[in-house]
Amino acid sequence: MKLLIKNGRVIDPASKLDAESDLLVEDGKIAKVNGKIMEKADRVIDAKGCFVMPGFIDLHVHLRDPGFEEKETVVTGAKAAAKGGFTTILAMPNTRPAADNADVVNYVHQKARNLAPVNVLQIGAITKGQEGKRLSDIHRMVQAGIPAISEDGQSVMNAELYYRAMRAAKEEGIPVFAHCEDKNLMHGGVINAGRRADELGLPGILNEVEDIVAARDIVLAASTGVHLHLCHCSTRRSVWMVKQAKENGLFVTAEACPHHFTLSEEDVDAGNANYKMNPPLRSVEDREAIREGLKEGVIDVIATDHAPHTAVEKGQSMKRAPFGIVGLETAAAITYSELVLKDYLTPMQMAEKLSYNPAKVIGLEKGTLQEGSIADIVIFDPNQNYTIQAKEFAGKAKNTPFDNRKVTGKVIMTIVSGEIVYSEE
Repeated sequence: MKLLIKNGRVIDPASKLDAESDLLVEDGKIAKVNGKIMEKADRVIDAKGCFVMPGFIDLHVHLRDPGFEEKETVVTGAKAAAKGGFTTILAMPNTRPAADNADVVNYVHQKARNLAPVNVLQIGAITKGQEGKRLSDIHRMVQAGIPAISEDGQSVMNAELYYRAMRAAKEEGIPVFAHCEDKNLMHGGVINAGRRADELGLPGILNEVEDIVAARDIVLAASTGVHLHLCHCSTRRSVWMVKQAKENGLFVTAEACPHHFTLSEEDVDAGNANYKMNPPLRSVEDREAIREGLKEGVIDVIATDHAPHTAVEKGQSMKRAPFGIVGLETAAAITYSELVLKDYLTPMQMAEKLSYNPAKVIGLEKGTLQEGSIADIVIFDPNQNYTIQAKEFAGKAKNTPFDNRKVTGKVIMTIVSGEIVYSEE
């Protein structure tokens, strides 16, 4: 099948192309990128006024499958991804059973190949059952296709065990994705520790919960030479540490989430557990540090930490409800509205953070629109103004603090390997 995308603003970080151009897709690959393409095609798409970018890649998604399918599944999560412009997503391993062996990895990959509209890659758990006691069989999971290992949802608190995991990851040539949390400092916290927590009478989560483990992980990464990727950075000190690590030549990358660069503790509604996530919404100063880190290139990637829960779970009190919000269907609009329109990022940098850089982190040959590359494409209209409606989400869960928020910029089409998997039409 031939697709011809005409009149769009093609933005490709790999080639630094940012110009109005036509783009021809043939046999699942990008056949030609040129100012005007006159060839006949099976379908012609007029992208006038829209950005044509490499398909977004989300390094941090919870699909809850296997074990928690009432919240999300590989299929429903992939549909949410397609609607959000994501063509590849990475699933975190805190499922039931945990993705700590090749069988679970194969289950997710096979289900995705057969049923999901986008590419799904399963990350492997660092320890068996994510119990922090014994290493998983990292080698066999790599053979099954994991792109990284992570204990996401918590940290491996045993430094010696974590050191051995890092050495194994280094030998296998994959990164370690770190959820930085010193559980001994959590103290039952539910929102950021500070004036707002005191005002609401809620237990707080200190910045040090993240900062101490981030520092430890960077030191261990320096010792082992592994590629360390810091997940959902939320504090100004984390940003500073990543900057120092890079300046000292360490193989450290980092991601930030739309909720952390958009909201702060000042936005927290104590009666709405959709404002409860981990890490929590931090101070205004922390939020600004995340924005500046993205602007300066200290933070490489925008990821969602898509964490679906049922309405019943999130309908509980702030103290009782689980941590987490969904993000696949809001990330592009929030990024454009909060970072591009507010001059923190250019459209090219938006494409870098959402597609090109994530691909580089895991060594994936995607995130580009160069001729010959796989035709994973998103068409994004930067002129559409609308109000986010959680009830219209394609995913199972609706737990977002962005419900009813006015935004600018909308995904109107998502293409995976040359096939249209989502269209606003």
